[in-house]
Amino acid sequence: MRKIVNVHRNDDPELYQCIGCSPHNPIGLKLEFWEDGDELYCEWEPIPHFMGWVNVLHGGIQATMLDEIAAWVVYVKCGTAGVTTSLTTKYKEPVYTNAGKIYLRAKLVETQKRLAKIQAQIWNDEGKLCTEAEVTYFIYPERIAREKFHYPGLEAFFESKPDV
Repeated sequence: MRKIVNVHRNDDPELYQCIGCSPHNPIGLKLEFWEDGDELYCEWEPIPHFMGWVNVLHGGIQATMLDEIAAWVVYVKCGTAGVTTSLTTKYKEPVYTNAGKIYLRAKLVETQKRLAKIQAQIWNDEGKLCTEAEVTYFIYPERIAREKFHYPGLEAFFESKPDV
């Protein structure tokens, strides 16, 4: 497993306020990601102010997390940038804000022309699948991603070579 570098971490904190991954957003999730073979991985400790029902992580926050990890799949596995075109979420089990860490996993399922289909999941600390999503991204050619979306190229996301 190798850490994925947040290529935006040194961007202007006034401009980079992503609710999912910005380390500068005081009310953000501050998600960090790792590459684990074909998947991306994230672990996160829920906190009470993201609650929907009593001690349950809000469903919209869960969907945000699944969309966020899918975006990083596009960066790292598709080698470009993109935008969400659809997100279908299935809530299978409650995700509790007072029951330890949760774990996100996502992988690229297929690409068709300019669309990337991604499967993303949230697992609880007991190993139960709680939430899953099918996410479709419109992906840009790398040249356009670099010009218009500040995509830095795949090599910028890693400080080390893949584990063998």
